[in-house]
Amino acid sequence: MSLYSDIRRIQKLDEKRNPMFEKNRFAKVMIYIGIAFWAAYLVFFGVLLPAAFSDSFPNMEPYHILNKGLLIVLALDFLIRFLFPTPVQEIKPFLLLPIPKKKVMAALLLREAANPFNLFWLFLFIPFALLSVTRFYGLAGVLGYAFGIWLLTVANSYWSMLIRVLKRQKFVYICWCLPVYGIFALLEFLPGTHWVSTFTMNLGEAFILWNPLAFIGALILAGMLGMLNRKVQLHLIYNELSRVEDTRLKHISDYSFLDRYGNVGDYIRLELKMLVRNKTPRSQFWSFTILTVLFALALTFEVYGDGLMNDFICLYCYCVMGLSTLIQTMAIEGNYIDGLMVRRESIYNMLCAKYYVQCALLIIPFVCCLIPVFRGSISLLMSVTYLIFTAGVIFPGVMQMAVYNDKTAPLNMGLMGKRQGNNAYQTVILVASFTLPLVIYKGLELALGATTSYIVMCTMGIIGFVTHPHWIRNIYIRFMARRYRNMEGFRNTR
Repeated sequence: MSLYSDIRRIQKLDEKRNPMFEKNRFAKVMIYIGIAFWAAYLVFFGVLLPAAFSDSFPNMEPYHILNKGLLIVLALDFLIRFLFPTPVQEIKPFLLLPIPKKKVMAALLLREAANPFNLFWLFLFIPFALLSVTRFYGLAGVLGYAFGIWLLTVANSYWSMLIRVLKRQKFVYICWCLPVYGIFALLEFLPGTHWVSTFTMNLGEAFILWNPLAFIGALILAGMLGMLNRKVQLHLIYNELSRVEDTRLKHISDYSFLDRYGNVGDYIRLELKMLVRNKTPRSQFWSFTILTVLFALALTFEVYGDGLMNDFICLYCYCVMGLSTLIQTMAIEGNYIDGLMVRRESIYNMLCAKYYVQCALLIIPFVCCLIPVFRGSISLLMSVTYLIFTAGVIFPGVMQMAVYNDKTAPLNMGLMGKRQGNNAYQTVILVASFTLPLVIYKGLELALGATTSYIVMCTMGIIGFVTHPHWIRNIYIRFMARRYRNMEGFRNTR
C-alpha cells in the first residue's frame, strides 16, 4: 500500500509540475462540470426508469428489467474506457527506479480497481435501487446491489484494459473482444434462448439477496482478469519501451473525384486526409461512431421506453459526431493557420468543406437509425427530421465557435490526453445543442401536434441548409475581424 501511495503522490506532482498545469485550470473546471452533468444525467435516469419499466412491463419488477440489460451497460462501460491510458504506458517512468517492475505493475492494477470511474455507474444504479429495491429488501438490498455492480465494473475495467494493451501493440488485436461479445449475442438472440439476460437478471437479484456465491464469482472473475492483465502487461513492457510510431509511407487516396469542386473540393480532400492520418480526429470518429451504434441499438430495443427520451436519443445519434468535430472548428486548423491565411478566402472555403463533410457523415446515424425504424421503435419522420434539423440548425449554431476558438487542438493526441482548455462558449453551445431542439419540439407538439412539429422542424433545417453560403460567409467575416487575436492564441498554444 505504501508503494501505491507513493506512485499516486508522484503522479499528482507530475501533473502540478507540468508547464500546462496553469493553462489547463479552465479545462479542468469544464471537465468537472461535464462529470457533474453526466452524473446528474445518470441520476435522472435512475429516478425515471422504475416508473417507465413499471408501465412498460407490468408483470415484472423494474430491477429485473434493468438487470436483464446489465451486459449493455458493461459493454458501454467497456468502450468508454478506451479513452483512458493503460498501466503499460504509465509504468515507463518507474522502470529506472530500484523497484521490481512486478510490484509497480501490481500497484498500478490496484489503482485501477480503486479508480473513481468504477463508482460512476452507481449514480444510475443506486437511485434506481432506492426506488425499486428498498420496498422489498430495504437498504441492505441496495447496498448489496451497489457492491455487486461495483465488482462487475472492476472486472470490466480489467477486461477493457487487456484489450487496450493488446490494441496498442497491433490494432487488429482489438478483434479478440469480438468472439466474446459474439458468443454473448448468440446466446441471447438465438430463438428461444435469452440465456444472457436471464443470467444477468438472476445475478443482480443474487447481489440484492447478498448471495455469497454471486460475490465470490464476481471476485474470482475480477481476480482472474487482473492476473491476466499483470502477466500480459509485464510481457509487453519492453515492447512498449522500444515502440516507435509507424513512419512508413502509406498510400492514401487522392480523392480525385473532388477535383470538379474547385477550391472547396481541395479542402474537402484535406478534411478527409486529416481524418485518416491524424490520431485525434480518427479516434473521435471511431469513438463516436461506436457510441452512435450503441444508442441506435438502445432505440431498437426500446431501452428508454418511448416518448421524449426517444427524441433525445435519436437527436443524440445525429449530432454527437458532428458536435465533437465542429465544436473545435479552427482549433484543429490552428496547427497550420499561417498557411491558411496566405490564400484568398481559404477560411471560407475550409468552413464550407468542413460543413459538407459533416453533413455527408450524417448518413452513418441515418443508416443506424433505420433499424429502430424498421422495428417500429421510432418513426421514419422523426429520424429524417432530426437529420435535417441537425444539418440545418444545430451545425450552423456549433460552427459559430470558429469565431471564438483561439487555442490550438493537437492532431495526434489521445482523447483524454493533456490539451488546452478553450472557452466557456463551448459549454454553452453544447448544452444548447442538446436541449433547445427538444424544447422547440415539445413546444411545437403542445401547440400543433407531433407530426406538424416534425414538419416545422424539417422546414427550419431545410432553410438553414439552403442558406448555408450566407451564414458561413458571416462566420468568415467575423473571424477575419478578429484574426490577429486568434492567430496569436493559436501560435502560443501549439
